[in-house]
Amino acid sequence: MTNDLSRLSINQETIKQWSLPELAEGCVKAGIDKVGLWRAPVQEYGVERTAQLLADSGLSVTSLCRGGFLTDLDPAGRSRALDDNRAALDEAAGLSTDTLVLVSGGLPAGDKDLYGARERIADALGELAPYAAERGVRLAIEPLHPMFASDRCVVSTLSQALDLAERFPADQVGVVVDTYHLWWDDQAPAQIARAGAAGRIHSFQLADWITPLPAGVLVGRGQLGSGCVDFRTFRAAVEATGFDGPIEVEIFNEDLWARDGSEVLAEVAARYLEHAC
Repeated sequence: MTNDLSRLSINQETIKQWSLPELAEGCVKAGIDKVGLWRAPVQEYGVERTAQLLADSGLSVTSLCRGGFLTDLDPAGRSRALDDNRAALDEAAGLSTDTLVLVSGGLPAGDKDLYGARERIADALGELAPYAAERGVRLAIEPLHPMFASDRCVVSTLSQALDLAERFPADQVGVVVDTYHLWWDDQAPAQIARAGAAGRIHSFQLADWITPLPAGVLVGRGQLGSGCVDFRTFRAAVEATGFDGPIEVEIFNEDLWARDGSEVLAEVAARYLEHAC
């Protein structure tokens, strides 16, 4: 184990109880110089104001979450989604981050066609990828655990994500490797190698899998080391491809949100060093 926090990025949702100024101040005090951001709190604080706050604090933004939700069958809904994703890309560029995370979207009401939904994602990417490239931002498709396939993300595996991404240049569309969503998949190591060989790993995120899941499974992510994910093995697989970018800890957990933010941040850093280094 080392004491190197140079690649650690703290996703804003991990310490959701903190305001943006509190997040910036806390990270600086902890010696962490990278953060992942979410659109809603950034919009509330203001994109330009956020960018200035982080620049003044010496913090860089490793990703902005989230774009996506591109599976609507209705033309008007599709148009709204594309407009929202273009706005997200503008926000990412304004924050000087090169990565917009995409949660692709679930099945529309009454629809059961997973393949058709994925093709609509591909169609949307065809419109968004050039717009992203003009702004120096990459689209990062995040596969979500299959339990979210119906309502949040019909892309459940790295293989499915790469099948979409590979239709476009690697510097425009890639994938997110998130341990929470991929730990169960015995094809993940091979697909990480596939993604890395093509330069398509645009984000690497950590969270643990704990059971029993809470009633609201969306907030069931575990603190590092509290569940069954082998972080070192994941990190070794990702780094074997040559990836040397930021490692972002993104945990949605109400117990963490109820605690003192400084305590949570210190624990995340310690767990990162213990379990992922």
